[in-house]
Amino acid sequence: MHANEAARIYFDRAAAQLDLSESMRRLLLTAKREVRVQLPIERDSGEIATFIGYRVQHNDARGPFKGGLRYHPQVDLDDVRALAALMTWKTAVVDIPYGGAKGGVTIAPADCSLRELERVTRKFVDAIHDLFGPDVDIPAPDMGTTADMMAWIMNQYGKYHGFSPACVTGKPVEFHGLPGREEATGRGVGALTLKLLSRLGRKIPGTRIAIQGFGNVGTHAAKYLHDAECRIVAVGDATNSFHDQRGLDVLELLRHARSHAGRLVGFGGGEAITGSELLAADCDVLIPAALGGVITGTNAAAIRAPIVVEAANAPIEPAADDLLAARGVVVLPDILANAGGVTASWFEWVQNRQHYQWSLDRVRGELDRILGQAFEQVWQLSASRQVPLRTAAYMLGVGRVARATVLGGVT
Repeated sequence: MHANEAARIYFDRAAAQLDLSESMRRLLLTAKREVRVQLPIERDSGEIATFIGYRVQHNDARGPFKGGLRYHPQVDLDDVRALAALMTWKTAVVDIPYGGAKGGVTIAPADCSLRELERVTRKFVDAIHDLFGPDVDIPAPDMGTTADMMAWIMNQYGKYHGFSPACVTGKPVEFHGLPGREEATGRGVGALTLKLLSRLGRKIPGTRIAIQGFGNVGTHAAKYLHDAECRIVAVGDATNSFHDQRGLDVLELLRHARSHAGRLVGFGGGEAITGSELLAADCDVLIPAALGGVITGTNAAAIRAPIVVEAANAPIEPAADDLLAARGVVVLPDILANAGGVTASWFEWVQNRQHYQWSLDRVRGELDRILGQAFEQVWQLSASRQVPLRTAAYMLGVGRVARATVLGGVT
């Protein structure tokens, strides 16, 4: 199933609960602007390579467009459209003053040198610099992009518009970035997992966690949950997966990943398992933290975890979501579970506008407060309307965007 189709299904369920008119549904689903640009660069070999970049600006009823920039060989317009819509609902769920956007370049970062990636990034800014900025659209890192790339974006944007650190977030701390931005998404996943466990009446110490994906989000979530005395019984990335019911040595996993270019290949602790076995691990909480669409109607029956926390964007397809719900599996949806990243991006944007930097303790405290408040609102709505947490989160987000659209007027 295409990502955009899945996002539409979840939207429609919330829209039905909200009794939105067909005309309002069409308005909210239609992206305000879609851009496709050609990015030719000279490779280090002297060969000319041409890449395709996208930016979809979905909705700005509640504030400037906001969304990450993804570098991946499977990026296409449909994927970017779906992720842009998710950003619209996500920023509304946590009630920060943004709309939703997403960008991407169809490129395999692993096949490019650092200089080639810099050329692509700067060429992308050259192509769309008049369509983004602090009051219009603020990009951020996503899969395949880094803080250094955000610094390149700020620098290239400045060549056209002058010094403007708020034009992009997720920058290095030394280059007008935010302390704690790198950990924010994973920290938020960990904090919301604990809130969900508490609400479900489960004891936190000893809770068995399986994490699929051990990149930036997965590593920080693992550390946060390990510090809360949970047992990380399975982890995996694109290279290897490992399992140990007694609990893996999380600190050793982190050290190994840091010394092996972020990969788990060659890790000596735990039993080696396949990626499919990790998803089906005997655990209390499964956290898919890698690509979307990993839990499908085909493998949903194999999921043994009674709780799934969506750290990745759209990791569960709608058919699988229905099957899990029928079995009583509680799913914390992506538009809430991984909203720590965009929330921290808002903190960075605010500070860049004020030319003032918060302390790490303040960043963490504000992050925990905002995510906790959003969780309680979604939980209460879910209970009062007798709908799954996903539908409740969409109802909260879509409802806020619809209200802002009406208040702002459509003409």
